[in-house]
Amino acid sequence: MTTLTESLDDYLRLRRNLGYQLADAARLLPRFVAWMDANEQPTVTIANTIAWVESVSAEPGSAVWPRRMTAVRGFARYLSGIDSATEVSPIGLFPSRRRWRTPFIYSVDDITALMGHAQHDLDSRLPAATYSNLIGLLSVTGLRIGEAIRLDRADVDLAAGVLLVRESKFMKTRKVPVRSSTVAALRTYAAQRDTHLPAPSTTSFFVMVTGKRLLYPVVQTVFHRLCSEAGIGVGAARGPRLHDLRHTFAVTTLVNWYRSGADVHARLPYLSTYLGHRDPRFTYWYLSAAPELLALAAERLAPGDGRVQS
Repeated sequence: MTTLTESLDDYLRLRRNLGYQLADAARLLPRFVAWMDANEQPTVTIANTIAWVESVSAEPGSAVWPRRMTAVRGFARYLSGIDSATEVSPIGLFPSRRRWRTPFIYSVDDITALMGHAQHDLDSRLPAATYSNLIGLLSVTGLRIGEAIRLDRADVDLAAGVLLVRESKFMKTRKVPVRSSTVAALRTYAAQRDTHLPAPSTTSFFVMVTGKRLLYPVVQTVFHRLCSEAGIGVGAARGPRLHDLRHTFAVTTLVNWYRSGADVHARLPYLSTYLGHRDPRFTYWYLSAAPELLALAAERLAPGDGRVQS
């Protein structure tokens, strides 16, 4: 009979071949299997799953127990196809706050419409140029909105075509190369900005009509108004957000890689670095952000071994 340790090795190998990093599962499941062996439990049941989950202390509202339960539940689903006596714990035994919200994926027409409404509906003295260029930059770089707002003039190297994102999330600093078309658009914006504000009162690259740095609540309000005016997200289960421009960039990049037959596994760490993710496993989440991605990934599974073709 296959031992739990052998089954775990097979399970983790299969999931990794499907593109998952499984940081929590790879860390927690060996502990679970060791606990099962120590307690002479050959079959995963709801009772022994709960016993193991609660074998460590956790503060109320902590994600410790939900994470342990989620890891075991995935493994149990796999085991149930091997051992019919396996019990899969129901969802909700250890509820936690949802970590991810399904993103709104913008189409090219959506982004074009947003930039167009910004150009024609906002104050032509500067906000029109500021918001249309800000939206355009977010859509082609996947920057976080906070990163774009915090860009100083010295951080935008138009000669080299590189943005310097300083001490962003997790206090990471990175360089973000941009295309020549993006450089041209930013250079045009900088000229407009400097014409309207020849004596800047801030070092910020993107500014309000007063010359001050953009404020996130204001940007969010203006963005939602532009979405409403452009009719973007009407009828969608979840409305568009600023941050979804970042999701759209990542999903579009992955879809294009799959369509071109690229080695996605080899390239994904580069995308992770470009986006400023702390760990590539967070970038893997985008595989489930759009049905098209899942379909493309499934098409590239080699028959018989579950491995992703490169």
